[in-house]
Amino acid sequence: MVQAASTSSRFLRTTRLHGSSTSTTPAEPAASAMSIWRVPNYDVLEKCTEDILSLIKPVEGDRNKRIYAIQELADTIYSAGALRGASVKPFGSFVSQLYAKSGDLDVSVELFNALNLPISKRKKQDTLREVRRALQKRGIARHMEFIPNARVPVLQYVSNQYGISCDISISNYPGRIKSKIFYWINTLDDRFGDMVLLVKEWAKAQNINDPKNGTLNSYSLCLLVLFHFQTCEPAILPPLKEIYEGNIMEDISDKISLWEYGLPVMDRRAYYNEKHLDEVCSINIERFRRQNMGQRNQSSLSHLLASFFHKFFRIDALSDKVISTYTGRLERIQDNPRWMDKSYSLFVEDPFEKPDNAARAVGSFEFQDIVNAFSNASNKFVSDAHALTDRNGLLSLLCTPDVGSKLGGRASASRYTNTLPARGGSRSGQSPHGYTTNRQTAVHYQNNNHPQAYNTQRQTTVHHQNQNNQQVYAAGRQTGGQYQNTQRSKENTSYRHSNWRAATTWHEPVCG
Repeated sequence: MVQAASTSSRFLRTTRLHGSSTSTTPAEPAASAMSIWRVPNYDVLEKCTEDILSLIKPVEGDRNKRIYAIQELADTIYSAGALRGASVKPFGSFVSQLYAKSGDLDVSVELFNALNLPISKRKKQDTLREVRRALQKRGIARHMEFIPNARVPVLQYVSNQYGISCDISISNYPGRIKSKIFYWINTLDDRFGDMVLLVKEWAKAQNINDPKNGTLNSYSLCLLVLFHFQTCEPAILPPLKEIYEGNIMEDISDKISLWEYGLPVMDRRAYYNEKHLDEVCSINIERFRRQNMGQRNQSSLSHLLASFFHKFFRIDALSDKVISTYTGRLERIQDNPRWMDKSYSLFVEDPFEKPDNAARAVGSFEFQDIVNAFSNASNKFVSDAHALTDRNGLLSLLCTPDVGSKLGGRASASRYTNTLPARGGSRSGQSPHGYTTNRQTAVHYQNNNHPQAYNTQRQTTVHHQNQNNQQVYAAGRQTGGQYQNTQRSKENTSYRHSNWRAATTWHEPVCG
């Protein structure tokens, strides 16, 4: 693999293209790049990030409520005769272990499909209508909203008993695969999961985590964090092609003839071999660990957060680039005809469904809000030494009023939007569905801590198994079913405050 040489500035660098040295045009003043060396320390920022994480990271009780909500759904599906034989499988941030306490729960209802044939959108819509009727009949859900014409049809609701916001889709192979890959990525370094939570919290506070209103979805925010970790020096995480090479969505389908089934057509049969996916990912991740054993990036979480904002503070300068976590570098749109089909304000490639853009919901007008949010955060960390000692200012920047108030933050003017979905509860996601928005010019911190009561005495679904944080719930009825939980343990590693260069180095794409 050819790697580009780089300097401490993100855009002021020299790259070697097939043996020739070419200087690129600086996209920011050199003084701005050098001012970073005058930043005093990050002690207050480090304490703020620790405190924020202590409130937004889930504990065992949060995890259990989601498990019970899944069991509740499995019972409901069993009660609907038209859905018997289906199974319930969680995916998304819950499976990848990247969810916050207030995060929603993504669930795929897997229909019995002996031939593994693709399921039509119409069939998915009809199945979700059956699920909706079953939920209404049992009276266990509120704020139900059915979005049949979304790219992926979805049914949203809030569990009455557990207070968990749930998004149900049908046979969502792509979602399950993405979740599992992110789970494996998350096992490589503890800082990745913490960074994802911090960045999503910041994005909510800045009102740029709302795809329905033209800003970033949570999936694209995860990809931006992943790209940052791939382009540090030394790299913390590898390009995704080193974990799973190829297009996963194409690899799990197989073109077959249906003549033998009495149908004179060709179609594609979908396979999701989770065991094979786990084997490939675990082997490649161990290889990366061995290869990088002697050059571990020791940057602290506060340094990584500050350098994340600095790396993207001119995100508007990437209009002709694709942020690719598959290759782990910026790519030129013109180098791939499939990227040129549509024009986007921001292109964050979906590494699992290439050449899709995970940030396709970002509007041209709203993109300026995203640019301003990154620029404002970067300026605070780079140019304003006082800002790094102002705890209240940091809390106002990095977290929502609800979290800030619990940490002793004072109310102040903010861009924060009190975004409440029609079904209740806070949520953010990658699908632009059903939000109602009330804008505020001044924020008053509120504490909306409503403890949930739930009964764990009787479980009436199935024998549950959880290995590698992947749960499968069959929609059958058993009493006294056991739930087996095999949790992965994380190594508790302390990180020292290291040279900024290790966190900010940008790898320019090698083009040819």
